[in-house]
Amino acid sequence: MSAQSSPAIPDPKTRYARTGQRGVNSEMLSWLFMRISGVLLVILVFGHLFVNLWLGEGVKGIDFAFVGGKWASPFWQVWDLLMLWLGLIHGGNGVRTIISDYARNSTLRLTLKGLLYFAVVVTIVLGTLVIFTFDPCPTGAEPSLLPSFCTG
Repeated sequence: MSAQSSPAIPDPKTRYARTGQRGVNSEMLSWLFMRISGVLLVILVFGHLFVNLWLGEGVKGIDFAFVGGKWASPFWQVWDLLMLWLGLIHGGNGVRTIISDYARNSTLRLTLKGLLYFAVVVTIVLGTLVIFTFDPCPTGAEPSLLPSFCTG
């Protein structure tokens, strides 16, 4: 009797055969983005928590004046913007992967991914607008409600 090899399992001595696909491997780039953005998010989030909770007065010290004072600095605007963008894209990419894995119907998969992309883009746009158009010293506001740096 002759030994037959299964065509589904290649001989371990054979070299890896490429699929012939050329161009950008978007799934590999997505995988790489998740690792890099995950590390950056850990640094950004723990830095955010350290400054807001440890160096400050804790949760009770976070109010309108605290946020206004932080966002008066371009450094903190960029810090929070990076947290927003990386967090939403990282999370959206994870949900995209889950949709691809579990949505069997192609129409359902397309609909869910469309809704996901829409929600991520709208949230990024609105969050970015809030960060860069936030005015801690609005005209006509009650002076007792404004941060101390507004009255000076």
